[in-house]
Amino acid sequence: MKRLLLTALVFVLAGCSHKSAQVVKVPSAPPPEQRAPQGTPPVEAGRGQLPETPPPPPAAEVGPEEKPSFVETGIASWYGAPYHNRRGSNGEIYDMHAMTAAHRTLPLGSVVRVTSLRSGGSVVVRITDRGPFITGRIIDLSQAAADKIGLIPRGTGQVRVELLQAPEPLDTGGRWAVQIGGFGREERAREVAGQLSRRYRTAQILTFNSPVGDWWVRVRVKGDVRARAEEVLRDNRTPEGAAFLVRLD
Repeated sequence: MKRLLLTALVFVLAGCSHKSAQVVKVPSAPPPEQRAPQGTPPVEAGRGQLPETPPPPPAAEVGPEEKPSFVETGIASWYGAPYHNRRGSNGEIYDMHAMTAAHRTLPLGSVVRVTSLRSGGSVVVRITDRGPFITGRIIDLSQAAADKIGLIPRGTGQVRVELLQAPEPLDTGGRWAVQIGGFGREERAREVAGQLSRRYRTAQILTFNSPVGDWWVRVRVKGDVRARAEEVLRDNRTPEGAAFLVRLD
């Protein structure tokens, strides 16, 4: 009986030793500080998924007599559903129904009046995000703000942007970086990031993708100094995508 039990145990152990291991698919981790944007970048650049955050402040109130301290004219665009309920650069959840906008270089929290040169309509918005990261465009309006000045049907349009309030000076201070993209392939974005890492050893290089699928590279120079970021901007061009100076705060 003992011999029979021993023989059975040997067969059981042999069967276990040849049993194949079960394969379990585990999703890969997201890129560090993923955001989004519009290529809209890591957390400080906005448009990534987010846990709960404090509600946004009430809409900006500006008197009709308030004079602009900065004026620029150019093409405006708008962004909506892909970025709705995602984090903006200032930490708030982007609401496409609120009167907000994205700008590359005005301080976050700035209040601007945007006037359509086609319709003459105006809207006052807060700058809560970074963008647009498309050459030739100067501001990216929320869907509601774009609708108010008749921008939705055409998608883009010539506007005048007037700075009415700013929490920080425009000409001094700030934290600055360079954003390069968008790239259609992750491999190309990481290749560019590797080249930049070897070239600028003291810089922090981030690679991330946006909700619409394109990939971006952000170069944060030592100290986030504007002059250093501008040097990187001047020295780098890619056959695909473009390079933009962006203020982080």
